[in-house]
Amino acid sequence: METINLIRHIFGCGFITLGIIIFFIEIFCVSKLHYVLDRMHFAGTGDTLAFAFTILGCIIINGIDFSSLKLVLVLTFFWFASPVSSHLISRAVMKTDPKMEEHVKVYDEEESKRFIEE
Repeated sequence: METINLIRHIFGCGFITLGIIIFFIEIFCVSKLHYVLDRMHFAGTGDTLAFAFTILGCIIINGIDFSSLKLVLVLTFFWFASPVSSHLISRAVMKTDPKMEEHVKVYDEEESKRFIEE
């Protein structure tokens, strides 16, 4: 039984370590990007992946019980909340940035309808 617990802790610590490494890589890479929407996209995907590995490591170390179910629910909530919040913030940036045309091509309503019809 001790061997199984040791293996479980090693795998759990490995997943937590992998999550922390992904967080640090994300922090370093986000600081290198210049445009806010690029940073948000990279940070959103990196956070989701790193958080998933960290929570998975905690679940493995904890074992299968009611606390693991709570951790899965926290992870599920994060998976739904993070993309939605990133989307809302990026839409706010798109509406308020006066220099948006320098970074992306902005289409008016008629041009976008033409793309939908094609």
